[in-house]
Amino acid sequence: MKYIIAIVQPHKLEEVKKALEEEEVHLMTVSTVLGQGRQKGRTQIYRGAKESGGLLKKVKFEIAVNEDFVNRTIDTIKKAAHTGQIGDGKIFVLDLQDVVRVGSGERGSVAIN
Repeated sequence: MKYIIAIVQPHKLEEVKKALEEEEVHLMTVSTVLGQGRQKGRTQIYRGAKESGGLLKKVKFEIAVNEDFVNRTIDTIKKAAHTGQIGDGKIFVLDLQDVVRVGSGERGSVAIN
């Protein structure tokens, strides 16, 4: 099992979410976050408004997947979030030791399905 964290541009939220759902990746948590990457506060235009300073608005996806969905999930996020501009984001893949479904008590990969 893997825990995938993806940081993407806010205007790509719906496109990434829809693409993941088409690949049958439904379990996700999405948060609005602030972050700084290589752009280090360079002025950036987002939906017609200039944003500057060290922290820019981003969207964070947190997704738990079984091994057979790892590459599919990563490839889908890369494709849907890509703009070709600086600040497209990052994808982090971590080992996931255990998952517990609160309602049923199921554990491990069964709890992700």
